[in-house]
Amino acid sequence: MKKFFKVLINTVLVLVLVCALGWYFAGDDIFKALGSNMETEANEVAATEDVVVEEDPVPKEEAVEQPVNTTTNIVFTGDVEISEYVQAAYNAKGIDGVASADVQSLLRDATFTMINNEFCFSERGQKAPDKQYTFRVNPGYVSILGDLGVDIAGLANNHVLDFGHDALTDTFTTLTDAGIDYTGAGNSLEEASKLIVKTDDMGRTYGFLAASHVIPVGSWNVLNSQPGEFCFYDETDLLNAIAAARPQVDYLFVMVHWGVEHTTELTDYQANDGHKMIDAGADAVIGMHSHCLQPVEMYNGKPIFYSLGNFIFNQSIKSGGGGAVQFTVDEEGNVTYRIIPITASGACTSVDASGYRYVESISSNVAVGEDGVISQK
Repeated sequence: MKKFFKVLINTVLVLVLVCALGWYFAGDDIFKALGSNMETEANEVAATEDVVVEEDPVPKEEAVEQPVNTTTNIVFTGDVEISEYVQAAYNAKGIDGVASADVQSLLRDATFTMINNEFCFSERGQKAPDKQYTFRVNPGYVSILGDLGVDIAGLANNHVLDFGHDALTDTFTTLTDAGIDYTGAGNSLEEASKLIVKTDDMGRTYGFLAASHVIPVGSWNVLNSQPGEFCFYDETDLLNAIAAARPQVDYLFVMVHWGVEHTTELTDYQANDGHKMIDAGADAVIGMHSHCLQPVEMYNGKPIFYSLGNFIFNQSIKSGGGGAVQFTVDEEGNVTYRIIPITASGACTSVDASGYRYVESISSNVAVGEDGVISQK
């Protein structure tokens, strides 16, 4: 047994000696090798973790070029007054309660749409004294104009100052906030007579002016009190504005409030001033105020629509009571004139196809086709 332990001890000593000699001669290399192997494994793991699989890039959508509209449509309407009847219809059915689908399409699809804004947007002001009819509308109902695609509001008429200067100022603010341009009234003559300019896809420019020959008192004239309206009892300022606008645009339209209510008969000054406006450079004159359609005249190859009557107003508009006009400018710059008579029931305006013959019957030198297109006789 002792011999066995002696042999075991000697064997262990030999092994210790061998290890010590190995450590002495090769220990650093061994640890370097071990460290190198450990570093390699660590790098392999890190490399595996850092690998990002590149996905196929998502192809970018190519920009789609919008088609250029080579034809431009401009629509003018008769008087717009958002009466309590109209408000009730709108509250109940939205814009479908105010205008039929074909009327909505006529206005929305137009390149530019201009109305005569026959009221003030406000909740302020005092009612004008000794005035039978006064029109004031909560500014929230400007959404009706937005729903119809209105771009420009003419403010030169006998109702926009029904509740005084504060209400007129509120009207400016309401229209501006709604993105609707206005002309025909302002805080100075320069502002009231400002030219609104629009440009179509072809780069052609269109100018819009508005002025009134009908106000209840002289203080409504911007020359006498500000804010006020652009008036042409003396037509000099209006004719000068037309002449100044002429070289600035390719086509110039003038909206006027004039004449006598509820009659197709023209006053002497309507024809006289209408001709002067064309001679000064207007491409068309579009009249309002009579609450009914009045004659259409071609003068020196340019149209004068003496009155478009009503468009959106009270609960009903009888046949012959109003309409709109559409100017179409084709790719070559040729202009087509089309009148669209309207009627209304339940405060909802719709096209009156029977009105085309009526317009021709009250006009002296124009023919009206079945689709409302105007031509000179």
